[in-house]
Amino acid sequence: MSKVQRQLPRAVPDPVVGAERSVGDRREPERSSAPTTAAPPPPPKGPAAPPPDPEVPTDRPKRRTFTAEYKKRILEEADGCSALGAMGVLLRREGLFSSHLTEWRRQRELATVAGLAPRKRGRKQKVVDAMATRVAELEREKLRLEKRLRMAEIIIDVQKKVSQLLGVPLSDPKNEGSD
Repeated sequence: MSKVQRQLPRAVPDPVVGAERSVGDRREPERSSAPTTAAPPPPPKGPAAPPPDPEVPTDRPKRRTFTAEYKKRILEEADGCSALGAMGVLLRREGLFSSHLTEWRRQRELATVAGLAPRKRGRKQKVVDAMATRVAELEREKLRLEKRLRMAEIIIDVQKKVSQLLGVPLSDPKNEGSD
């Protein structure tokens, strides 16, 4: 056999379909000539289940807060833990992390019970000063009046130019009262 004959793909009969395909052909053979689309499943018999509620629950978990007495009690228990693994048992029982104890110990070092009390989270409330409110109100009023003054000056300038174009003399505001 020559080299050319060995390199050409030979036709092999396809056992499924009976057609021939080349040796290098890796396509999946056709299984049958029946349509490949399946019929939709029959509707369920009996009472239909209600559709699920599409609304997302709005209940958000709340952050835990600890009282000063609770912190003090846990720190006393933690200080008394001398057995191996006793600290871990305490933390798991109370659902705490070691970072809680670290922060509470730091607060305790400040030697104040007020430091152990829970703090309100978020931005601090601004103290409303009546004087500052009044100043802000007057500044807004001043800006509004300055804007009206600019508009009035523009209107007056336009009136002067129109009167000059038409040749109508304007009376002097100083002389208006002495007619």
